[in-house]
Amino acid sequence: MVATPIIATDRLILRKMKRSDLNHLMEIFTDPVAMRYYRSTKTIEQAEDWISWTLHNYRTCGAGLWIAEEKTSGRFLGQCGITPQDTGGVAEMEIGYLFARREWGKGYATEAAIACKEYGFNSLKYKKLVSIINERNLASIRVAEKVGMRKENTFLRAGNKMYVYSISDV
Repeated sequence: MVATPIIATDRLILRKMKRSDLNHLMEIFTDPVAMRYYRSTKTIEQAEDWISWTLHNYRTCGAGLWIAEEKTSGRFLGQCGITPQDTGGVAEMEIGYLFARREWGKGYATEAAIACKEYGFNSLKYKKLVSIINERNLASIRVAEKVGMRKENTFLRAGNKMYVYSISDV
């Protein structure tokens, strides 16, 4: 059974995450290169908690991280979505994206993030969206800039300098 998409683009389907996505997510979560800007790779238990957090966000925020699949094949690519995040003492809605390393450089993160921005502004009626990015994550900074975001702020998280990129629906 094909899951109902939350968002569809030319190449992607973004659909709700399910517990059965665990093995796909572990491809990313156990890859130290893909996870280098996170605190660490994730264990199965931490990945299960990640899924639980995402399902909780669906219930409480009407949004969360969605599984990104290739539209034509249904192949797992990664995740992208809108989640509540602490940006140095302020709660804001963040567009976050994390894709399997085998999919890097194909424009999927940008395509998914732009679609999330449009969904956040047009369907969820958010007035502002942010992306929280480690200062060394140049690829993620480029995605945020292609979405139309600009650097707004910086803060420290676990000893790392984090940039807050933002865009407003004006």
